[in-house]
Amino acid sequence: MAKEKTTFTCTECGGTSPRWLGKCPSCGAWNTLIEQVAEAGPGKNRLSTPQGYAGLANAQPVLPLAAIEAQDVARTPSGIDELDRVLGGGIVEGGVVLIGGDPGIGKSTLLLQAMDALQRAGLPTLYVTGEESGAQVALRSRRLGIEGSQVQLLAEIQLEKILATVDATQPAVVVIDSIQTTYSDQLTSAPGSVAQVRECAAHLTRMAKGTGIAVILVGHVTKEGALAGPRVLEHMVDTVLYFEGDTHSQFRLVRAIKNRFGAVNEIGVFAMTEKGLKGVSNPSAIFLSQHSEPVPGSCVMVTLEGTRPLLVEIQALVDSGGPSPRRLSVGLDKDRLAMLLAVLHRHAGVACMDQDVFVNAVGGVRISEPAADLAVMLSITSSLRGKALPRGFLAFGEVGLAGEVRPAPRGQERLKEAAKLGFSVAVVPKANAPKKPIEGLIIHAVERVEEAMDVVRGL
Repeated sequence: MAKEKTTFTCTECGGTSPRWLGKCPSCGAWNTLIEQVAEAGPGKNRLSTPQGYAGLANAQPVLPLAAIEAQDVARTPSGIDELDRVLGGGIVEGGVVLIGGDPGIGKSTLLLQAMDALQRAGLPTLYVTGEESGAQVALRSRRLGIEGSQVQLLAEIQLEKILATVDATQPAVVVIDSIQTTYSDQLTSAPGSVAQVRECAAHLTRMAKGTGIAVILVGHVTKEGALAGPRVLEHMVDTVLYFEGDTHSQFRLVRAIKNRFGAVNEIGVFAMTEKGLKGVSNPSAIFLSQHSEPVPGSCVMVTLEGTRPLLVEIQALVDSGGPSPRRLSVGLDKDRLAMLLAVLHRHAGVACMDQDVFVNAVGGVRISEPAADLAVMLSITSSLRGKALPRGFLAFGEVGLAGEVRPAPRGQERLKEAAKLGFSVAVVPKANAPKKPIEGLIIHAVERVEEAMDVVRGL
């Protein structure tokens, strides 16, 4: 029996190599090459395209960009406001969405609710489940209170049968739960392998673009939290969403990492209830702790998530740490914490070299923008001195190594959101100070860290 020819495929970029290498020759990533059996035949790794799905393969005339008429993308609301916010307004005809998250976080629950809302709105839908039986999905629908749903359900993992069902039923929206369980008979590798995931996703994307059917793919994640499978999978689709949050908490965040039809880093906030996921209309409330009296080590900031300003409480705990003090941050950049402590010592005279410093963003939210710098430094100083910041106080601004306080983008919107929620005192960069006063909000504009410390001491 002839030995099967093998090839090595990179899990990051999808590049191939005839032999194993420690470093991918295409993208330069280390230890990402996985051995696979090479597919035989003249059209290897390419599935036969059913009639009517070859939309991307048809030759198109070459036109200058100025001669092409730009059209607004039509959107169909999913019936769930927070999901529509993340998607950029709704589901796009022919769009392909990839949603990933930890097991049990609520991906299937959210999509089943969305499919039911679309079906009730008059759009034909198809839910393809490869990880559960039809009875299990029906049981979940009863728990969600949608036992009378008319969503069409197909329990299947073979790609050819799925495409034949789509061709016969002609739905407007299709959910594939999940892409890792889908396989094609034309490939010899196992379901979930790099070749299967890449080819099945590519064929479903081709089908969506050729027919105008919106496709939502559910993806598994690795233990590091990234989407499993080749990185090229994220490049194929139009939108990539991540489910975030602790499975032990009732709150969930859906974040847009990529969106060709809307803003990236937009988030939707949900609460897990007995009847499924419900949108949270005022998400700032879940990121603020309810203290009866102001406590040391707490400072509120306004962060931007896509187009939405959110108020988040930053908490710090400073305690004696001995000769090897610890630096730990949850929800914030760990490396930036060490830099802020150095700036705090050098320019404000606040020393923490012999102290343990713990910083946390309340509510499980992750803040990646540097506008949190000033709030982090003020919360650390408040905890170290044991003096609480006044009620209704907030701060935001980026801090540089020279001690300057740099402006944050869209500062006016941040301040208006804070005033709307009843905050009365704000310390902000001088460049973010509004030209017209904001009713009910006293604004202290500062240029340097030491100025911010002097303002806080005088409150």
